[in-house]
Amino acid sequence: MSSIAYDQFALTRIADFARSLTRLHLNARRYPVDDDQIDREFNTVCLSVWGYTTDDVSDDLFSLDDHAWLDQLDEAHARMFAAERGYDLDGEDGLLTDWWGYCWMILAEKRGLLTPENRAAARAEIEQKYLSTGNVVGVIIGR
Repeated sequence: MSSIAYDQFALTRIADFARSLTRLHLNARRYPVDDDQIDREFNTVCLSVWGYTTDDVSDDLFSLDDHAWLDQLDEAHARMFAAERGYDLDGEDGLLTDWWGYCWMILAEKRGLLTPENRAAARAEIEQKYLSTGNVVGVIIGR
């Protein structure tokens, strides 16, 4: 028997928050779905689970080791990592499509990066990026 055992009822089941996103991915197999729509729905899942999105944390806050670890992450290790941190990445049809993004969020939480200060800095960075392009005069960010 495995030395790693998790109480599945004690894990936060991300699939419970990702039903609309899962439907979008399924629909994308039949007809074109706007990538922005998928991004918005992914962000909605992240906000529901963590109160933050991937846009709220700059990549620069992760160490080079963290980036290397994420780059080599596979499905089996993602499941174990998530479960060790209290999350379940499985849906009704197996591993959730956006498992890598969820692991990114779990790692950000583990590193203590989900803070209001980091959110403000990341948003300012995004805003500056948009404002530096030619035809943008303002950025509106809604929650």
